[in-house]
Amino acid sequence: MKILGIDPGTIVMGYGVIESEDSELAMVDFGAIKVSDKSQIGERLKILYHELLKVIQRHKPDAVAVEQPFVAKNVRTALAIGRAQAIAILAAAETGIPTYEYTPAQVKQRVSNYGASSKEQIQEMVRLQLGLAEIPEPNDAADALAVAICHAQEIHLNDLITRQGER
Repeated sequence: MKILGIDPGTIVMGYGVIESEDSELAMVDFGAIKVSDKSQIGERLKILYHELLKVIQRHKPDAVAVEQPFVAKNVRTALAIGRAQAIAILAAAETGIPTYEYTPAQVKQRVSNYGASSKEQIQEMVRLQLGLAEIPEPNDAADALAVAICHAQEIHLNDLITRQGER
């Protein structure tokens, strides 16, 4: 299964594509879509949407996993990230790909088995789980890969539970 992970943002939107087969993970691609912070929000969202559609068309993922905004720090930032999250969901819906949303704590739990891991710990776990020589840059791309890994782990866990229940 090919999974596209998205770390939403209205200036930088990270993306990461992985291939998941059973519990094996492989990195396919990662990067960030960057727009000028001087552009109006509508223009930025339009650019993000069209660039994300290009990523989807290039990789043809089976699923899109998007990180939900974390509200506790700054409500204004969370609302902006929510706009970018909506763009990611819309791009996936436009292409008929199912979308899954995960909170930052869920991503941390699935990637590192600890829901309060630091950003640096998560990025190192992404590097290790994908067998990469270095932590992916920019950070937004590493975060997007973590979201994709989270979804892969969630599917794997659900499959194990289903198989256990069939016995």
